Amino acid sequence: MPIMIYLAGPDVFLPNAIEVGKKKMAICEEFGFEGLFPADNDFGAKAGSAAIFRANCAKMKRADIGVFNLSPFRGPSADPGTVFELGFLFSQNRPVYGYSNARKSYVTRVAAAAGPLQHRDGRPVDRDDRAVENFDLNDNLMIVEAICASGGEIAFPPEGQDAFASTALETIPAFRACLEIVRRRFH
Repeated sequence: MPIMIYLAGPDVFLPNAIEVGKKKMAICEEFGFEGLFPADNDFGAKAGSAAIFRANCAKMKRADIGVFNLSPFRGPSADPGTVFELGFLFSQNRPVYGYSNARKSYVTRVAAAAGPLQHRDGRPVDRDDRAVENFDLNDNLMIVEAICASGGEIAFPPEGQDAFASTALETIPAFRACLEIVRRRFH
């Protein structure tokens, strides 16, 4: 029986989400895994939020591993639903892995999104005088450290390539790089 991987990320919000999910599941098969794509779009437009939540939790409970698209979504950080799912699987003692098309540090992305950062007591602060994490990590420390603590890693596409091509269905370099890391650890 193949290792089952829960595939989380903001991909569920794409106009062609089901097609992207099928493509990612097919890529998982190429690597010898079974991909479990979130059920958000399985219910159609009239689905209630509680039904989607329960279905995705059930899929996560079936998963052996989580792989998370941590590319910034609607801001400088990963999608909040994806981060919840990462925490859910981490709390179930499952290995969690990530991939992102953003190589820059979290503090650099916050500065780009929120304007120039100032410094107070040696720490960067945003325009509202709120501290900004500056650990030279790719995202919030709770995301990155959960991945590290589970034995996982965050993968990036080769230099000069984005995680998503214009159609989101061409080769997905960062996703493939992440699956290669998982394959080396579990096969």
